[in-house]
Amino acid sequence: MNMLKVGDKVPEFSSKDQDGNIINLSDYKGKKLVVFFYPRANTPGCTAEACNLRDNYEILQEQGYEILGVSEDSQKKQTNFRDKYAFQYPLLADEDHTVIETFGVWGPKKFMGREYDGLHRTTFVIDGEGVIERVIAKVKTKDHAAQLLN
Repeated sequence: MNMLKVGDKVPEFSSKDQDGNIINLSDYKGKKLVVFFYPRANTPGCTAEACNLRDNYEILQEQGYEILGVSEDSQKKQTNFRDKYAFQYPLLADEDHTVIETFGVWGPKKFMGREYDGLHRTTFVIDGEGVIERVIAKVKTKDHAAQLLN
């Protein structure tokens, strides 16, 4: 796992969101972008994290942040997740791992004594020039917006 770190320029990427729209990193040029990676739509931790960002969306927008959620879920799963919880931001259906590999958030994980490869819950804050300002590796799912605003 070769994760991007603070000071790295994020390589340009393209991926489909829940509605099949193509989203590019360059669409966010000049804006602060929060890219949060979550393991699986509609699971307790991921739902708590995404809903916390939804509930604080206006505050984050006032601070100049745009938000992008990313997991390897299908478009259909992402659409259901968005519709069920009324998220105001796009969710990328990164089934081919293009964005996941770009950021380097796929790798060995441990869960209940089992080791396997999976998506690491990680959030990146990217400046208007595409450079990483911050990496949050220990995400507090129920209080994630506060981590971004501090």
